[in-house]
Amino acid sequence: MEKEGYAGDTYTSETHPYSEDAAKIVEDKGIRIGEAADMYGDLQTAEDYGYVSRGLKSRHIQFIALGGTIGTGLFLGIGRAFTQAGPLSVLLGYTLTGIAVFAMMQSLGEMATWLPLPGAIPQFCARYVDGSMGFAVGWNNWYACAITLCAEISAASIVIQFWQGADNINVAAWITLILVLVICLNIFAVSIYGEAEFCFASIKIVTIVGLIIMAIVIDLGGAPKEGRLGFTYWKNPGAMKTYIASGSEGRFLGFFSTLVNAAFSYGGVEMVAVAAGEAENPRKNIPKAVRRVFWRILFFYVIGSLAIGVLVPYNDPQLLSAQSSGAAGAAASPWVIAIYRAGIPVLPSIINAVILTSASSSANAFLYTGSRYMYALAQNGQAPKFLLRCSKAGVPYWCVIITASIGLLTYMSCSTGANTVFTWFQNLTTIATLFTWCSICIAYLQFYKALKAQGVDRNTLVFKSPFQPYTAWFSLIFFSIIIVFNGFYAFCPWDVDNFITSYVGIPIYFALYLGWKLFKRTPWVNPAEADIHTGKAALDAADLHWPEQHPRNVFEKVWFWIA
Repeated sequence: MEKEGYAGDTYTSETHPYSEDAAKIVEDKGIRIGEAADMYGDLQTAEDYGYVSRGLKSRHIQFIALGGTIGTGLFLGIGRAFTQAGPLSVLLGYTLTGIAVFAMMQSLGEMATWLPLPGAIPQFCARYVDGSMGFAVGWNNWYACAITLCAEISAASIVIQFWQGADNINVAAWITLILVLVICLNIFAVSIYGEAEFCFASIKIVTIVGLIIMAIVIDLGGAPKEGRLGFTYWKNPGAMKTYIASGSEGRFLGFFSTLVNAAFSYGGVEMVAVAAGEAENPRKNIPKAVRRVFWRILFFYVIGSLAIGVLVPYNDPQLLSAQSSGAAGAAASPWVIAIYRAGIPVLPSIINAVILTSASSSANAFLYTGSRYMYALAQNGQAPKFLLRCSKAGVPYWCVIITASIGLLTYMSCSTGANTVFTWFQNLTTIATLFTWCSICIAYLQFYKALKAQGVDRNTLVFKSPFQPYTAWFSLIFFSIIIVFNGFYAFCPWDVDNFITSYVGIPIYFALYLGWKLFKRTPWVNPAEADIHTGKAALDAADLHWPEQHPRNVFEKVWFWIA
């Protein structure tokens, strides 16, 4: 198939000048230049612009899969779903959404293992589905990442105010400090970003495991102030809370509202594939990371939501008051409310520190992800060519700088009037993640057809996702339902502000899609002609250069299993 190239030109995978010589270029010039030459079809361009570096080690990728992009939502956002729908609804909502997310990640993992490209998702959509879909999902995601970067920085600056003394310092000072930190973690080398995410994720993982153990102890009667709880709060005030309506209809609407909240909480899980283009030995590490997503969903969200449900009643006055007043930091966290109820000192400040770490980590991750989406768009010929330039360390610095510059909008949250505008900007990203997941499923269905049409046996793949294409269809239908009905509460009663907040993302996505379609007249890709090979020859050649690691003792065996 003719594919849009890095400068808007076209080339075919069949006549790609460097595919046959990829192994020689990798051997002579190194993996970076070999991959770049295979992608661009021009060795001189590859050397002029440079390319991203495979500086993310196995432990970086594995811990990004387990804890990357988890921000304040898991610690704070889940509390709002809890008080709105009740513990059983939250548990069911997060479990069902988790199943759909895992199915989607299996589809993405198969594509990302076949072609672990930087940015990945816009390239998959453009190659297998339609150039217009690549354009729409790429720019929609870049904008969402850039604004979410602002939101996480703003959240971190507010979380700091939980501690006495910090609330007397202008919030702009904290915004500046965090913004400079995340820029420094991204601009110098991807390995620095990887180390930071490894540390951040480690803190989050240890904290979640500790909170779950604490929940078991409290529930069984080990807390100073409370006896054995069991499932007391599932009986009084109840397991499912009605929402908008009464009776079974109200309980169903409460349950459905948790699907929307859960989808937003899982946002960023696809980042493993975005980082695939900079991972060492991607054909080994990406499948392993994708499988780890299951444990992330199970331990962080499913068991976490169950733990919250047995520790705190959904009508707890302190939790409701903290939410209604917009209390800073951990004050609105159901975990902290549970700790207060149990009479355990010191822990609230520790949890607040973890929430601060999570927000900073999430800001760091979204700056990285947004810059790589922009880089992928440039490779598709759907963004200016200068964005392809990389530093000697393999960082697409223009993409990082431009994405980080959007972070300056965070200062709008410092004043009341500007904060209203800033909130409106955030609302534009409400369902961007859901559109991304739907686009991934559509891209996979076309990729599945392309493999079959071009005679590639899926049994020969390094990573073959199970039960396809049915799992991709399940996820696509599930996420589409959430997109269509995510703003149901705006109709009961009618609220124009809530309606716009819930649905403005739909016309934005299709405006991007149709705009590029009309401008470039891009065709829907025929599976028999889909470009499933450009860039693969160099990646195959690079596979021979990654050293095999063999554990020398039982400790290394355990560590290799973990990371």
